[in-house]
Amino acid sequence: MIVATNFAFWAAAPAPGAGGGLSMLLPILLFIPLLYLLMIRPQQKKQKQWQQMLTSIKSGDRITTAGGIRGTILSIKDDSIVIRVPPDNLKLEVAKSAIASVTQPEDASSS
Repeated sequence: MIVATNFAFWAAAPAPGAGGGLSMLLPILLFIPLLYLLMIRPQQKKQKQWQQMLTSIKSGDRITTAGGIRGTILSIKDDSIVIRVPPDNLKLEVAKSAIASVTQPEDASSS
């Protein structure tokens, strides 16, 4: 008799609806485009700007490296550059990938 009661209880339980699976999957499906828009796309744009900056550098530009060293470009090689660092006019060879930014001269920005 107890077995029959348990069977009747489980048989009377409502079956999961067809929309139940979709409602659980919907937040995951919405998370993927949100992740792309908030994290991946801005990083791709930043990487593209950095690559463009590296291709446009030329001799005489003032740069700042990722380590914080500031100097003026003397020459450009395939994957490295030679910079002059004040005040002792030291010459350093630095990898192109270490360039963090190109600093504009102050006289050009004041006009």
